[in-house]
Amino acid sequence: MKKTFLITILSFASQIIIAQNITGQWTGTLNVQGTKLRLIFNIVETDNKLSSTIDSPDQAAKGIPCNQTIFTEGKLTISIESLMANYEGTLDGDTLKGTFSQSGIKFPLNLTKNTSNISNTKPNRPQEPRLPFPYRTEEVVFQNKVDGNTLAGTLTIPSPKGKYPVVLLISGSGAQNRDEEIFDHKPFAVIADYLTRNGIGVLRYDDRGTASSTGNFATATTLDLSRDAEAGVAYLLTRSDVDSRKIGLIGHSEGGIIAPMVAVRNHNVAFIVMLAGTGITGDQILLKQTDDIAKLLGTPENIRQSNLKVKEQLYRIVKNTDINEKLRTDITALLEESLNNKYIASIQNLTNEQRNNLIQRAIDEITSPWIRYFIAYDPAPTLGKVKCPVLALNGELDSQVSAKVNLHAIRTALESGGNKQVTTIELPGLNHMFQECQTGAPSEYIQIEQTFSPKALEEIGKWIKKQTK
Repeated sequence: MKKTFLITILSFASQIIIAQNITGQWTGTLNVQGTKLRLIFNIVETDNKLSSTIDSPDQAAKGIPCNQTIFTEGKLTISIESLMANYEGTLDGDTLKGTFSQSGIKFPLNLTKNTSNISNTKPNRPQEPRLPFPYRTEEVVFQNKVDGNTLAGTLTIPSPKGKYPVVLLISGSGAQNRDEEIFDHKPFAVIADYLTRNGIGVLRYDDRGTASSTGNFATATTLDLSRDAEAGVAYLLTRSDVDSRKIGLIGHSEGGIIAPMVAVRNHNVAFIVMLAGTGITGDQILLKQTDDIAKLLGTPENIRQSNLKVKEQLYRIVKNTDINEKLRTDITALLEESLNNKYIASIQNLTNEQRNNLIQRAIDEITSPWIRYFIAYDPAPTLGKVKCPVLALNGELDSQVSAKVNLHAIRTALESGGNKQVTTIELPGLNHMFQECQTGAPSEYIQIEQTFSPKALEEIGKWIKKQTK
């Protein structure tokens, strides 16, 4: 992650001219193992000083601040502390020819000056549901009485008349709205539309502290969020248009951890669907995820192993130490040692202040309530207590939650508790978002127009129909 000006009048005037030439929006495309990622550098000049931000349209990132922007004698240097990255290029006519480096890996990157703003180009999302709908839609609110927060959501019911099976959708990690919106994809809206058109009602809601829901997301753990989901089940039980014997849960990613928690506590849950759910401890999930994504990025073996070693030590410290001064001291020592890693070239030139800021941000993240709970949590004991039917789906190319490792662990844990109603399916060619993809790298999510594989939708709908007939 991650000036001297000559004082003669002639040199000062020359620098202003150079700054004027370099200011503006410059764009180029990184080629990362066949995946193309656009980067846009926005360079401005204020009071004779250059500054810049970076946009990554293909990753829905905009306005990432750069710590240093220097342009002298035709050479541009930009450092981005938060990304542990930098760019160095030489101006050749209207093109900057150079290299983008991140965590020790270098990529050729030539930039050309834009005449129009391309950051606001909206990607095509053909599966997004559009009015009019052949079913009833209702905006609802329900209460988590334990924690005192209000959840706002959307309930879709196949028809105004009758009682219907209904599923509650539970989102993955991070503050998500009711559509689990990411990179202009709305997977929960797509799932809700498909299931409701096929006779199954759906309740989806904004995470606590997000969009129209109240509460504090920043201090919430996975266990806290499970109480929000359980409040959704309680709400569905009050509805006259919901068949109380046929209420199910569909959880994606972290939601696949939450669904079994709720099913064990609340026997009104008739079935659960785990989409990219986990069967191993959180620290093992994150270590496997880190290495799988690094491989997809072409990270050299020595750097991958070095990063894994640091993270293993970090998670061990956090799991075995209470929040206190010793924890912060131990983490600081480990991070300072890792910052001296000779393989991570992009951080060698950080100032002491930048290094301290980087370490402090890492400490704040690793000691947050959510991450401390997540890395220590083992879903197996809870899965062993689930008695209702379970469908676990994972994408073959999922680089965030490994399909083979987790599907095996999920089935083993469920069957160890005597559950014989277990279906596990590894869907070929799908990523963590259940999109048809090439590699499974997260960088593909925004580039793929498909939001959710029709094959995955079909598997979910067919299985739920079987449970609710």
